[in-house]
Amino acid sequence: MADGARGGDALSLPDLAAIRAAHARIASSVHRTLVMTCRSLDDAVGARLFFKCENFQKVGAFKARGACNAVFGLSDETARRGVVTHSSGNHGAALAYAAQRRGISAYVVMPSNATKAKQANVAGCGATVRLCASNLAAREQSCADIARETGAVIIHPYDNVDVIAGQGTATLELLEDVPDLDIVIAPIGGGGLLSGTAIAATSARPGIVVYGAEPAGADDAARSFASGSLEPLPQPATIADGLRATLSARTLRALRTCVTSIGTATEEGIARAMRMTWERMKIVIEPSSAVPLACLLERTLDVAGKRVGIILTGGNVDLDTLPWQR
Repeated sequence: MADGARGGDALSLPDLAAIRAAHARIASSVHRTLVMTCRSLDDAVGARLFFKCENFQKVGAFKARGACNAVFGLSDETARRGVVTHSSGNHGAALAYAAQRRGISAYVVMPSNATKAKQANVAGCGATVRLCASNLAAREQSCADIARETGAVIIHPYDNVDVIAGQGTATLELLEDVPDLDIVIAPIGGGGLLSGTAIAATSARPGIVVYGAEPAGADDAARSFASGSLEPLPQPATIADGLRATLSARTLRALRTCVTSIGTATEEGIARAMRMTWERMKIVIEPSSAVPLACLLERTLDVAGKRVGIILTGGNVDLDTLPWQR
């Protein structure tokens, strides 16, 4: 059950049983998203690709899974205080959605440079939005201020056991639909999705390989994964706004335990992969979702001849500022 601000001690992680319990807890409040394929993208990377389409999820992103699991797991006494988080957009909308389902208040701190589409999405889900400077320290301080002012409990966007467990449910579904995958790849920002993905995949299918995919301009996870110590970047720079967050000790532990490698992608590669997905699969994805495919196109991850599952994380895009129009 969720315990609020941290979701357990700084290094605790969910196990497969917790991820399965999360799946049962949130089933009636989230979509079981479809898995799509695309022959021309297979040919471009030399592998068989299976895309788990969380861009069709509630609030347009996988974040609905973790937020619902964390919010639904709160005790009634705790939940009555409301919930608060900081987010570039998708987790904020997800938390607002989950809070709305439970009938409690939600507050979301967002950086002032968050896309207008994501700001509107969060507000549209019923949250009270507070803008702040576009750095992690400002986000965390504003979040703490709201918690103190209102009594709301902090639901961290990724450094929380129940959030991680909820995110892992996408991979449970993917492996049920495509049980013979060789590799699963998820984008990485703060590491909640990749942690849940890796724990679910390696526990449910021993021998499967899990990769992370990250923008080269926000590569703290790749650096931290290689060194074994947290190496935050002062100013991550990438169009993949959902991947600008910094790993926590908890998520680094999950990565070092269950992930084989982390690839990085250039900004040009991310924009190219996003556009190729729109053109060839006829679906809308945001830049963060395109990072795994970008890594495959730029050959920073080796998947030749393999059956590869990819988590398409979301589809919340500012249509007035598409990256290939810059």
